[in-house]
Amino acid sequence: MVNSNVTFNSILEASKRLEGKIVRTPILQSKYINEKLDSNIFLKAENLQTIGAFKFRGAMNSILQLPPDIKKVVAWSSGNHAQAVAAASKITGRQATIVMPEDSPKAKLNGTAFWGATIIKYDRNKENREEIGKKIAKDINAKIIPPFDDEKVIIGQGTAGIECIEQLNEIKVTPDVVLCCCGGGGLIAGISTAIKEKFQNAKIYSVEPENFDDTKKSLKENSIVPNSMKHNSICDALLANKPGKITFEINKLNLTSGLSVSDKEALIAMKTAFKYLKIVLEPGGAVALAAAIFKKIDIIDKNVLVIASGGNVDKDIFENCLSQREI
Repeated sequence: MVNSNVTFNSILEASKRLEGKIVRTPILQSKYINEKLDSNIFLKAENLQTIGAFKFRGAMNSILQLPPDIKKVVAWSSGNHAQAVAAASKITGRQATIVMPEDSPKAKLNGTAFWGATIIKYDRNKENREEIGKKIAKDINAKIIPPFDDEKVIIGQGTAGIECIEQLNEIKVTPDVVLCCCGGGGLIAGISTAIKEKFQNAKIYSVEPENFDDTKKSLKENSIVPNSMKHNSICDALLANKPGKITFEINKLNLTSGLSVSDKEALIAMKTAFKYLKIVLEPGGAVALAAAIFKKIDIIDKNVLVIASGGNVDKDIFENCLSQREI
């Protein structure tokens, strides 16, 4: 099996490895949102994780397992994985080189630079980030930390699922539905593996931006279907061209199906989170909440666990969300 090392026990081990090195992010609730949606929404605020996104979990889990003599790492990312690898490298005494699109949000470029990484920019429409990254890694003898299709990275992301289990057990809640953002599928692969161990009956859905719903289409076809990449979206964190091989094998076992939301729906979810949960989300980090708000599936009278994956957003997009209508 492709996913043989991604198990509940391996995620539990990662939780112990990461103890004291990551933030145990809270689960938030709003009476207003619950009443408005006729359901019980439990939002896991991974935007409050180190570097402002869940990606720090996978990056740190992976880098902590490198041999001590490996001092250089390379990654490619539109921003959150970039910051995560940069931060985990700095904290563990390593040097990171990150390949990032020229049009990455300023907040993510600045965040990556803050952690001392060397940033190599590329044109996402004309160049291949993996080819660039692999060449750099070979030239400087560095270890590649992939953004999602890697067992150690997936296992690290799954530690958010362990926390969800613990936090929901503390308040004696069993989730009926789990909504989780999905780009390459690493976060939902890890979280779903953990959740399914303890809440077997929970229905788990990936949530993606419209026109970038490759996991949704792939689940439906039972084989990997790439995006056309002819469209644009403000959800920059979720624009992978297709699911990973490892992540898809896991997700087709664990997920009920996939959902998609529009950019406008993501903006409304951002405003809702800011107004009623007092948190800042980026568009990609808000898509799961958007799926609940716009009832892409039946959530009435259900306990719904929503994963808010990140909060690294530029000022203009955040101001745009504040001008959107109320739910």
